[in-house]
Amino acid sequence: MLPFKIAMRFLKTSRAQSALIISGIAVGIAVQIFVGSLITSLQDSLVQQTVGSTSQVTITALDEGEPFTVDSRVLKVVSDDARVKPGAVAATLGTTGLYTSGNENASLSLKGGDLRGLDGIYSLSQRLTAGSARLGKGDILVGKDFAEKFALVPGDNIRITFSANKTRTLTITGIFDLGSSAVNERQAFVNGDVPRALLGWRADEYAALETQLRQPFDSAAVASDWRTRLRNLRIVEWQAQNADLLTALQSQGSSSYMIQAFVLIAIALGIASTLAISAVQKTRQIGILKAMGMGDTAAGRIFLWQAALLGVGGTLSGLALGFFLLWGFSFADASFTITPKPGFIAFSAAVGIAVALLSSIIPIRKTSALDPIEVIQGG
Repeated sequence: MLPFKIAMRFLKTSRAQSALIISGIAVGIAVQIFVGSLITSLQDSLVQQTVGSTSQVTITALDEGEPFTVDSRVLKVVSDDARVKPGAVAATLGTTGLYTSGNENASLSLKGGDLRGLDGIYSLSQRLTAGSARLGKGDILVGKDFAEKFALVPGDNIRITFSANKTRTLTITGIFDLGSSAVNERQAFVNGDVPRALLGWRADEYAALETQLRQPFDSAAVASDWRTRLRNLRIVEWQAQNADLLTALQSQGSSSYMIQAFVLIAIALGIASTLAISAVQKTRQIGILKAMGMGDTAAGRIFLWQAALLGVGGTLSGLALGFFLLWGFSFADASFTITPKPGFIAFSAAVGIAVALLSSIIPIRKTSALDPIEVIQGG
């Protein structure tokens, strides 16, 4: 443990220098953790807002607008796939109607289905602002903006006109907020029997089978698998329909990686320069130690221990500073919260220490090439 003791002594004799490099590592690690967590949480928030309350992989008929039979074969393909979120499967039908109140009218897109399946996709019961989640044959759930526009509340009856002058009177049981004004104003949910009666479809015929996945970014692979098994049906997934969003997410990810890479390079240069200067400053001491019998390997370990101590000290301080920054962000008026990922934080800490150790290569090589006779003769 002699190299360790000597490394500690070298660091103690240069306290200000050691404190500065530890502070630099701490700031670098803290920035890496904060920026990485910020970008990841922002991406998760964007994905959640975009597809968190909608179908991520949808099965429809090959001909748009035509019904298809949701039979045991189709259900087996979906239910047997472990990538599908439990309970997040809904067979749906859709139709469009017109609501009129006085001189104002609004087009409503009615999505019909079983409440349990719809709730698994759209989380309706969790997104209600008034009333309750109930979809009997004469019930309807409407959006917050639609309800506010026409001053409607749960319990009110609304009369909707459909094609061929067909009308239905439905009772509002609840008002939801799906986070989008367009959806809240135009979308409504009804029992599947309402659009089925208007469309004249059979009980096993639906417009779509909507699903959500445990991991939204698995949608492309899931859709590809299902296409090979359901060749007579059309499979669409959210990533193919949101190319602009994916480009933005990839750009954010790339910028995050670049920032973190430059931070790590700055840390490496800081540690390497500090240890190199230390090697020059301690040349006489190292030369004497080597003249007394210390081998090149043991001499090199002195700077390896210095790098390890600086790396561990700076990383631990960086973790504390990083969590402080994340805690401070919670007080900011942001539309999303940062959720630290333990795996990413552990990776950042490991990389910080690894970079510190790698930064000791230069002084170790310099020490190995040191001739103790020349050092002693040089005074």
